[in-house]
Amino acid sequence: MPDVPAVRGQADLAALVEGVFADDGPLTRAVPEFEPRPGQRDMAAAVARVFGRGGVLLAEAGTGTGKTLAYLTPAILSGHRVIVSTGTKNLQEQIYFKDIPLLRSALGVPFTAAYMKGRGNYLCLHRFAAARDDIEAGSPADRVYLEMVDDWAAATDTGDRAELADLPEDVPFWAGIAATNENCIGSDCPEFDDCFVTRMRQRAASSDVVIVNHHLLCADAAVRQGAYGEVIPECAYAVIDEAHQLEDVATQYFGFSASNYRVAELVRDFDRVVSGGGVADDDGELGRAMTRVDERARLFFGALALARPATPQAGAASHDDRVRVTAADLEPAQETGARVLDALDALEALVALVSQPPEDLRAIGRRAAELRDEVRFLLQANDRDYVYYLERRGRGVFLRASPINVSSLVRNLLLDRFAAAVLTSATLAVEGSFSYVRSRLGIERGEEIQLASEFDYPSQALLYLPKGMPSPKTADFPPAAGREVLDILRRTRGRAFVLFTSYAVLRTVQAALEGALEYPMLVQGSAPRSVLLAQFRSTPHAVLLATSSFWQGVDVVGDALSCVIIDRLPFASPGDPVVAARIEAIAARGGDGFADLQVPLAILTLLQGLGRLIRHRRDRGVLAILDPRIRTMPYGHRFLASLPPAPVSADPADIDRFFAAGSPSR
Repeated sequence: MPDVPAVRGQADLAALVEGVFADDGPLTRAVPEFEPRPGQRDMAAAVARVFGRGGVLLAEAGTGTGKTLAYLTPAILSGHRVIVSTGTKNLQEQIYFKDIPLLRSALGVPFTAAYMKGRGNYLCLHRFAAARDDIEAGSPADRVYLEMVDDWAAATDTGDRAELADLPEDVPFWAGIAATNENCIGSDCPEFDDCFVTRMRQRAASSDVVIVNHHLLCADAAVRQGAYGEVIPECAYAVIDEAHQLEDVATQYFGFSASNYRVAELVRDFDRVVSGGGVADDDGELGRAMTRVDERARLFFGALALARPATPQAGAASHDDRVRVTAADLEPAQETGARVLDALDALEALVALVSQPPEDLRAIGRRAAELRDEVRFLLQANDRDYVYYLERRGRGVFLRASPINVSSLVRNLLLDRFAAAVLTSATLAVEGSFSYVRSRLGIERGEEIQLASEFDYPSQALLYLPKGMPSPKTADFPPAAGREVLDILRRTRGRAFVLFTSYAVLRTVQAALEGALEYPMLVQGSAPRSVLLAQFRSTPHAVLLATSSFWQGVDVVGDALSCVIIDRLPFASPGDPVVAARIEAIAARGGDGFADLQVPLAILTLLQGLGRLIRHRRDRGVLAILDPRIRTMPYGHRFLASLPPAPVSADPADIDRFFAAGSPSR
């Protein structure tokens, strides 16, 4: 790590932070109902120490600790720029729009703040102007949304599409007008001075607190690795919140990917550049070159779609639509792949020969070269540090390579950039130890602090583990789960999340509830995630059936959510290519992939799911786990040891007694 730059004296910063959280301190005076909490004070003091002397702090702060204020306060009072990275855009917005104004009012210290999201969240004025005619010629719905974007574009200061609450998440034309990196033409753009991404970076460069998310943090590290400059302004301090998500995000950003969608976007953008009239292609040579790329790519990805492993490894070859492959498995696609490489090569060369090409065309040439290099790396499939796999999503065919171990990448490209870094989450430790997260993120040294939740789980929660459930590996489990879920929901009067590890079990349980459950039922996939959450919060006694995307980052406070039911322990499938490769790597080092990877990861995932339930000191609720393995298998004690200290029952009547004792609204 770099040296710690000049900062307030460690003792001075510690004293300032201690004063803020004092019983009669500025937070108590400025924030209605603020109650100083011992865990919050301890965490704030630990953050102040690491900012003063440098190094890494791992801080698990149980739900209700108030960790956001605990790290923001020393960050602001340190007097230096601090990067705050979150796992979700929702938390970014909470920090910027809620916590930052609160601290600005309470601390009485002048400071500036900015938030940065990935480029795809921002409108590109240049692409929007070029695409208007195509959008107007589209569907009636597109024309309605175009008018909405038009009015907003003239008034917005940020260009962040999150301001457009009524714009559907999947509106088709957004990808064509977003300020993605591939399409950016930089300072040559006629809209550069007014560009929302330019302005975002300018605000961040002059701010004391810069709030990003893990996707942008890793994207910035990848850009720096390739010597293409930086996205996030340089600084010496970082707080990584929701740090349990960092490994997954790093796996995505430090990998390689090529797809038919990526080629289609290249073709579409080329056509738009040429049709705009700024490119001299009188003999049609450029157009023919792009046609060759398109045609050869169709054959290549068609061949990939048919590829299957020649020698599948037991339990590790495929998972849903992800298929692990080797260089030998890709042999049938090598010839068509080589022709794609030649076509991309020729396109790049022709663009380079164009006299005074517009910057839009230069960008096409750069993208062709980047795609060529990635396809070449993927087809070789011989780097032992990566796992190679095919993925199919709808009509999309993706050839990917992901790093098997990101610990050195995270350490070298992220953590070592900072003089001081705080990694925090409500779920970092497994059985009271940080050894799992240390091994996954390459953290060899550093301070640790584990703060229990401020909630009174013995009185606020009940852990229900029903008896008589069959093994989740048998065909008897889904119908039994349906019967058990129905019984629980009748006792809780709805007000529940039912979280599944697979769509198959979700559909079976959904069928069992339809016509039998007297409460409103919402199902993932029937509407965008944000819409479903809004409906859940506003609908009395609602029940939401959902899978992985609702296991974390969801906050429903109060009586609306009084039960979380989890169908089975959320083990990462050994059939997933990345998981399989990591299990093999652990075994090669003499470890046990199940005990060292799958169990700890499942424990953290389970804790995230259960963390949806108790969000406030006045919340009460039932945590129900249907998977009998938590009681019957030797590893079950590891899960039970990591769960909150709530009373455990297998008697469904205890659910009735629990709510009768403390929920007069029933």
